[in-house]
Amino acid sequence: MKSLDAKLRSIHAAPGTARDFILADAKDADMAFGLAAPGVDPATGALRSLADYRDQTREIVRQGLVDIVLMSVSTSELLAVEERLFEASPVTPAVRANDTSDIHLLTGAAAPLQPSRPFRTASVEEIVRDAGADLGLYSITPANDAAHDVAALQAYRDFRAQARDGRLRHVLELFDPNVPGPHRSEDPGRFLNDFVARTLAGVPRAGRPLFLKVPYHGPRAMEELAAYDPDLVPGIMGGSSGTTFDAFMLLEGARRHGARAALFGRRIKSSEHPLAFVTQLRAIADGQTDAATACRAYHDELARLGVRPLRPLADDLLATQPRA
Repeated sequence: MKSLDAKLRSIHAAPGTARDFILADAKDADMAFGLAAPGVDPATGALRSLADYRDQTREIVRQGLVDIVLMSVSTSELLAVEERLFEASPVTPAVRANDTSDIHLLTGAAAPLQPSRPFRTASVEEIVRDAGADLGLYSITPANDAAHDVAALQAYRDFRAQARDGRLRHVLELFDPNVPGPHRSEDPGRFLNDFVARTLAGVPRAGRPLFLKVPYHGPRAMEELAAYDPDLVPGIMGGSSGTTFDAFMLLEGARRHGARAALFGRRIKSSEHPLAFVTQLRAIADGQTDAATACRAYHDELARLGVRPLRPLADDLLATQPRA
């Protein structure tokens, strides 16, 4: 059994008390950033290649500490189908099932400056048949505008119908509105929670997401979401920047206040040593350590490996983002 399935069984068997935590690595940046997707080598400052990015993905899968690796269809076709990398692994392969216009982050692109529009490059059939995945991540970016949001919800309804027929499970990702509008909510955390509750109220159990991925808006918003429906498994997205302590504290705080899943991507990719970084994420997710201790242990491991840190330990222990 994949670790994801075992943890979901445990979480649903004891809602609100199970300590299992689902950890995912997002290696699907080629669905958004173009040539910049693989990131920059922290040692040289040079852009990595797609081959480098896929090598890092292989290492993460072989390490076996995350429960899910999220990829593009093209990467999953190579690693999951042609190389059969996941067959003897506890890690579940997943594919980004849609790529809404707000993540079309090309150089000079205007799309992210406009309200998000639903779009899917890959069909459900291609995801299952060609990419070898039975799990997809579906994303909605509401605009708090009736016309845009109804179009997004109609697209999600169509996807769910196709996914059910094609035996594709899914995770539901919700972003904050990408364009400030005249009806911007003064409480974005509650707005997204209400959006989730209203959206899924009309969805039968067979069509519901395995878990949610939302921005972390602090303890109150996460506790409200976790307490609302025991069948929902709330999860967070890992964010894009900050110190190592910021990333670790985000995970520790979200877990403390009810999250049972987290999907990190850019912070793993941009770290000095992704495998060492994931080791500490796993320890925090399992309640074995705290953010500050993990940050120190991470720097100790970098020193042991002879890897130069991006920041001195004292600077990397600073909280530069709101505390979780």
